[in-house]
Amino acid sequence: MDKGNEIISRLVKLKDITSSKDIKGLTAAMFPGTHCPLMGAAMAIRGIKDAVLLVVGTDECTYYTKHMTLHSEDFGGMGGRCVSAVLDSTDVTFGCKKMLDRAVDEMVQEYAPQAVFIVTTCVVEIIGDDTDAMADGYTEKYGIPFVSVHTEHFKCENHIPGIERTITACFDFMEETEKNNSVNIIGQRLGRFEDTELFKVLSENNIEIGMQLPCGCTVDEIKRASRAKMNIILNPIGLPLAKKMKAKFGTPYIFFDKFTNPDKIIKVYEELFEALEMSVPQKIYEMYTKAKNTVQEVSKQLEGITYIYGNTPFDCMEFNQFMVKLGMKPEIIQTVSVEPERDKEYLEDILANANPYVTKTANIAPLQYLYDIIKPNLYLGHEFAARLRKKGISVVRSDSASGMLGFEITEFISKELLRAANESRELKKEIAV
Repeated sequence: MDKGNEIISRLVKLKDITSSKDIKGLTAAMFPGTHCPLMGAAMAIRGIKDAVLLVVGTDECTYYTKHMTLHSEDFGGMGGRCVSAVLDSTDVTFGCKKMLDRAVDEMVQEYAPQAVFIVTTCVVEIIGDDTDAMADGYTEKYGIPFVSVHTEHFKCENHIPGIERTITACFDFMEETEKNNSVNIIGQRLGRFEDTELFKVLSENNIEIGMQLPCGCTVDEIKRASRAKMNIILNPIGLPLAKKMKAKFGTPYIFFDKFTNPDKIIKVYEELFEALEMSVPQKIYEMYTKAKNTVQEVSKQLEGITYIYGNTPFDCMEFNQFMVKLGMKPEIIQTVSVEPERDKEYLEDILANANPYVTKTANIAPLQYLYDIIKPNLYLGHEFAARLRKKGISVVRSDSASGMLGFEITEFISKELLRAANESRELKKEIAV
């Protein structure tokens, strides 16, 4: 108990957070290794079917990237489209251009790629090699697009910047083309877009799907992406590319994140159809009404349910706002960022009803000391369910929503919160006996 109280004394309350720098970790450890931007770049390039990933770095970085892609059918196994240019001591001392020139020439002859992503790692960034200039030179020499993606881990905490930078780099491929009535899908990280509610809505209304980046496209589709009438952005990682396309090609965009609040979802559907110059289908309003009714029903049974927020597929603050509106109370929120200006809409509602502690994501070991002090009903994120059940805490399983978009999310998570809350009530009764 003393250890738990000591840990709590170091944490900051949500009301006192002025920027992400105020968020304290429970330990000095962070997620290292495969969760660096290099992994994110590989995840993004995986979905660009005829592009080659060229990793430039130490043997360790190149080995782990190749090892990861071996297990992906999208990359093609051992002889697939993930290749490496490994630095030796001479390259580190005098620069890697001569070595990379030879590697690129060999790779182009063997793979005949439609585009190449030169992905740099920490050492390349530290020694300062100008891979952007090299990529421009290779584009001119070989007549295919080369782009450089910088994935230095010492400037960020996870793999997400690697995905974002890879998506944004695709802008250099794009050409001015004649417009049509299609929509591009940008930023989906997990699952198949074809399985989502949003895809079904678009298909039922005969709206053509153009480029899907990075969830499945070709280099040619990226080149012709400017023909779309609009971009639908499914995650913040797609926003930098969307802004570039709007500035150059005039392509408007809407942000259709994994929202949980049905009022937020209906608003973005209305924005979508307005931009497409179409009436909102009646079916969407029917889905909205059904989702609102579900929320109203579960809220009667979720009043006062307390929780620790760890990690979900949803936007952290939007989801916490949704749960607070259901009558739930956050005790601890784990997150990598809180931006008071960006999150203002969500923070106002959360703070009007609760003032939880805030800590960095992915420090589950020291959290164990807090369970007997805080005694929450629910844990949202990844933890050992058996360990939590002994404390009367139920795990909310949200990973199934990773590939969802639209009101299907509201329906799913509302019922899952209710299931977990009922389970927690039973667990706490058993413990009390």
